[in-house]
Amino acid sequence: MKRIVTISGSPSPSSRTTAVVERIKKQLAVKGWQADSIEVRNLPPEDLAYARFDSPSVQDTVRLLEQADGVIIATPVYKASYTGVLKAYLDLLPQDVLSEKVVWPIAVGGTLAHLLVLDYALKPVLYALGAQNVLSGVYIQDQWIRVYQGEILLEESVEKRIETSLVRFTQALSIPAN
Repeated sequence: MKRIVTISGSPSPSSRTTAVVERIKKQLAVKGWQADSIEVRNLPPEDLAYARFDSPSVQDTVRLLEQADGVIIATPVYKASYTGVLKAYLDLLPQDVLSEKVVWPIAVGGTLAHLLVLDYALKPVLYALGAQNVLSGVYIQDQWIRVYQGEILLEESVEKRIETSLVRFTQALSIPAN
């Protein structure tokens, strides 16, 4: 079975971004796939602020990523970019940690004006970390996500885009390397 790791760059445990990641993990589970999670907000803040590359918490996440075949990275959009806590974390990762991985970026933002955050802010950093197979990202506007009685409800068009991207992600993971 392929190993998948999700990275949530949201500083809030009750964010829409976290809810979307959890929903995708449930969809993966239904398909028989399992995903480990990295919640950047749960890492010790001093490790991120003081760039402690050798922190046991950071090194545990590095090991997860090194063993992964696929990575789903999700972030809310703040000030037209991905979150600062995610940036602080990504800066601590080894330069080639995403090489030979299938990477699927996701962003959740308040306006369509931030649609290009995936292509112009996040993807360059993913490539700098060695990613070579970065799939088309999914951008989701906040208003397209609702939480009702603990369940996340997505607009139908978003649901279809996530399902299509999930199929592409799992197909890319299933293609044997040369």
